[in-house]
Amino acid sequence: MDENDISFFKDGLRLDGRRADELRPVKIEVGILARADGSCYIEMGGNKVIAAVYGPREVHPRHLQEVTRAIVRYRYNMASFSVEERKRPGPDRRSYELSKVSREALEPVILTSFFPRSVIDVFVEVLQADAGTRTAGINAAAVALADAGIPMKSMISSCAAGKVGDTIVLDPMKEEDNFGQADLPIAMTPNGDITLMQMDGNLTPDEFGQAVTMAMKGAKDIYELQRRALVAKYSQISTDSAREEVHLCE
Repeated sequence: MDENDISFFKDGLRLDGRRADELRPVKIEVGILARADGSCYIEMGGNKVIAAVYGPREVHPRHLQEVTRAIVRYRYNMASFSVEERKRPGPDRRSYELSKVSREALEPVILTSFFPRSVIDVFVEVLQADAGTRTAGINAAAVALADAGIPMKSMISSCAAGKVGDTIVLDPMKEEDNFGQADLPIAMTPNGDITLMQMDGNLTPDEFGQAVTMAMKGAKDIYELQRRALVAKYSQISTDSAREEVHLCE
């Protein structure tokens, strides 16, 4: 099957009923793992991803230590049951590549100089994959870093745009990712500083500009959802603490 066998639009809407510039539903939960320093669970469409952050902590082996900063390690892994046909467990070339580019997307905003000779470990586990696991993982990891109290210059948000049926679309789903003409994931700060940009397929200069603009708009929308999830968790903690203080005074 190729892209010519698929009709990506019906009555002006995509196969899942979205408009071309519309995100899939996003759900974010903060602090779901009790034993991690910070954690996040995210759903982006059919993607289900957990991120956990540990550290800053001592580096092992010690010869990896950097005397002026912390090192950041990012491990992206897809569970063997995350795709329709069981995936062979363990790292592969794709997971190594996505670990590297995702770490490079986050590292520019982490104030690593505050923690010399230490390491910040980020683990991203894809429980269910539905196209865009790299962007979902980065979004979850950024929230988990904030939840862990890691000092950062800003949040990082990630989203992709693609080209299907000669149309630029936001946040491609599985069918669009598999049979589309192009895919362009980005990661960026709320101010628009891009820390990750990759592209598969071919776009004209005009289409490239349209795709970048659309992906940046999607990333800004995701940033608002990340911010609201963090505010919701820590507002609840503040409320619970205040109630506990009142109870003790009584």
